[in-house]
Order: sequence, then structure tokens, then C-alpha cells
Amino acid sequence: MEGGNPVGDGRAGIADQCGVFGIGFHREAAGLTHFALYALQHRGQESCGIVASGEEGIEVHRGMGLVSDVFDPASLARLGRDSDLALGHVRYSTAGSSSLANAQPLLVRYRRGPLALAHNGNLVNAGVLRAELEAAGSIFQTALDTEVIAHLVARLADGGPEAALAASLARVRGGYALLALTDRKLIGVRDPNGIRPLALGRLGDARVMASESCAFDAVGARFVREIEPGEMVVVDEDGIRSTRALPAGRPAFCVFEFIYLARPDSDLMGLNVHAVRKELGRRLAERCPAPADMVTGVPDSSLSAASGYAEAAGIPYEMGLVKNRYIGRTFIQPRQEERELGVTLKLNPLRKVVSGRRVVLVDDSIVRGTTSRHIIRMLREAGARQVHLRIASPPYRWPCYFGIDTRSRGELVAAGRDPEAVRQLVGADSLEYLALEDLVDVIGAGSSFCLACLDGDYPVPVEGEDGHGC
Repeated sequence: MEGGNPVGDGRAGIADQCGVFGIGFHREAAGLTHFALYALQHRGQESCGIVASGEEGIEVHRGMGLVSDVFDPASLARLGRDSDLALGHVRYSTAGSSSLANAQPLLVRYRRGPLALAHNGNLVNAGVLRAELEAAGSIFQTALDTEVIAHLVARLADGGPEAALAASLARVRGGYALLALTDRKLIGVRDPNGIRPLALGRLGDARVMASESCAFDAVGARFVREIEPGEMVVVDEDGIRSTRALPAGRPAFCVFEFIYLARPDSDLMGLNVHAVRKELGRRLAERCPAPADMVTGVPDSSLSAASGYAEAAGIPYEMGLVKNRYIGRTFIQPRQEERELGVTLKLNPLRKVVSGRRVVLVDDSIVRGTTSRHIIRMLREAGARQVHLRIASPPYRWPCYFGIDTRSRGELVAAGRDPEAVRQLVGADSLEYLALEDLVDVIGAGSSFCLACLDGDYPVPVEGEDGHGC
């Protein structure tokens, strides 16, 4: 995605906003959640937090930065003391909402007791609901969609947390994977369209839920199944149960989980992410060949597609770009000159590899074009004779309102431009995209996916979109 994981603070590339993990009941709940958040770090590098619950009460620790920055032995010891349920979250915000107040999980206390909420996604009617709640006397402390849900739950608390949560979610529209923690329950709910991912796993007698299966691998848990659209899963001291909290809508799993967002070692919808990306690269090579001496990918999310392209094209795959893995997304500032400096610090071409050669540069997608232009310029300055840009997905022409930080067509380089115009803008010798029909053919069951960022067909009405995301 224009440089693998975003290097432009969400402005040059895109970012999924959040990752969630929950576990109940396990005597090492807090510590395991800490490990799981490392595995989900790619889904959010701006803030993170853990809420842990035990017989003696509930504890929370949140902070700005990476998991390794936020948690220390003292905070983990406090969270782990007597806790057997835990809920964790990593966040990557939209522009203007980066603050500790907006870090999750959100912990509130209402007449039914403590309630912690964490979600990945975006509610498209959050602003309308917020205005309604404020008019009725609610006071908001954050800019989070999550807090809207908390206020709705508090007003519908007579039937208990499960009933109140189901009734609250019946009023919201959008894409979300939501985890909730009470003093003795862990609850997971997925939006009716299944836009955002949420999976169920098992670790001994404990149950775990997470945005991606790679989090299960990190804690030694076994993947059981994906939580169904509209399903509520409740884990308590009596075991686990599932209910249909919301009527299932049109199946619309976010296709960008496969293209870019998910880790390559995760499995989604029964498919391995790396295998899908590699096949996308193979199909791209078959449809869009290029006269070249070497193939390279933009680290990290494009490497699978680049290896598939090289195999299918019969062109050697080389490491043409090296990534500095110690510069997080929060390092980069929003101004153009600072974004370009950030790309230079984060990616460096191997001059002796690319010099004098015709290079196929494979990327998983191109959104704003800023990073692609800068990388191509770096390769030319390193001596590349030609740079042929190949994109392992169709043109990204429509904004996402369900949990990815693209909110207007004006910021998308392919909106209103044909491939030749984009090629000229980024400075490539040639530019080709994977066709939409090839993408659908590789992942299968195109009607089960949200392709709105590629074709403008939104599974949920977005007129007057006003959510603030997770």
C-alpha cells in the first residue's frame, strides 16, 4: 500500500484503524492479551490499552505509542493481579483525533457496574446519535464511536448488558467488530454485514476472540471459527453461548483485509492471506507483463504479491528496497515535506541491486500517490534504468466509511484519473492495475465482499456519513 504499512501518518497510505483481542477465563489473561497485541500491532500503532477483570475488580492501562512503549512490568503486574478476563486494543486514528482520551478500551461505570468497550470500525450514523444523546443530557468525553455505544447501553440497561448491547447496536449503522467486558463476562459482536473481521479461538478451557488469527498463534490458542455477521458470542463462568443479536445483512467482508490490512500469516474466510496475495501477484504478471530484469516489492504488505509476480513472469525477485523497522507511523508528520522525509528514512533502495536494471515495482495498492512517486524517484536516483509499477489490486477510487482512513474522493489519486494520468503523476515508465474481475476470481465469491473502495457500491448507506471511527 504505497510503501507497505503506512508511512504518511495515514495521509500518504491508508491505515486500518484498530485491532481487538479478548480472553476469558484464563489465569494469565492480562499477560496473554499483552502478547496478542504485539501480533496485532500492524492494525494500529498510535495507542493501545488493556482492561483486565477479576474477582477483586477491574483495572485499565492505556497509553500513546506502541505496545512496547505503553506496557512495563509494573503496569502488567497490576493488570495481571487476580484477573482472568481481559480485553485489549490497538488503535490507528483518523486525522485530528490522536489523543490519550481516544485510546481504547473505553472503560465506563453505569448502574449495572463497569463496562469496557473496544471496537474496530466506523459507525456512519454516529454523529446523528451523538447529537440525539447530547440533547437528552449525555456528556461525551471522547470523539469515539465507541462512546456512543456506551451511552446507548447505559440508557437501555434494564435488561442486562447483553440485551442492552444488542438493542444499542440495532440503532447503529456501519462496520464494526466489537468486544465488551463486564466484571465477569466477555462479549463479542460483529456487524450485520461482516465488514470487519472477528474470530473465535480456544486456549485450553479459555475462549479468545480477535481481529485476526495471527493473535491466536501468538498466545498458543487454536482457531475455532469466524464469528458470523450479526452474531453475539458471550463467554462467562457458565461457558460460551451464541445468539443472533442482529439480523444478518448483505455479506460484505472488507476486501482490503486480503489486499493490504491483514498480516500474511492470518487466515480469513478459510483462506491464507499470503497465499491470496501471492496469487494476486501471479495473476498480475499474466495480465500485465513488463520488460524487466528484476522484480521487487514494497515492504512489507506487497512482498507476497511481488514473489508471485516474479514466479509467474520468470523474472528474478530481488530485494530492491530495505525497510527500517524502527520508525513507527506516529513518527511521521502530516506536512508533505515531512512525509517525503519519512519515506526516505523508512525505505532505502539497494543501489548495487537496482543500478542499471529495469525494475518491476510491485505494490498492493496505490491510494494517494505520494509515497509511490517518492519511491520511484528513489529507485531512479539509485540508478534504475526503468521502473514499471504494477499494482496487485484495482484502482482505489472511492472513500471508505467503515474503518479505513480515506474519507473523500479528492484525496484519492485514481479518482477522476485514468492509469496513464496516474503514471505520469508518479513518474513510472509504465503502470498497470489488476482488473477487478481477476481480484474477485482469486478470492472467490465476489458477492460476499465489500468492494466499495473499488467500485463505489456501498453495502450500508453512507449519505451524510459522520462517524469518527474507533
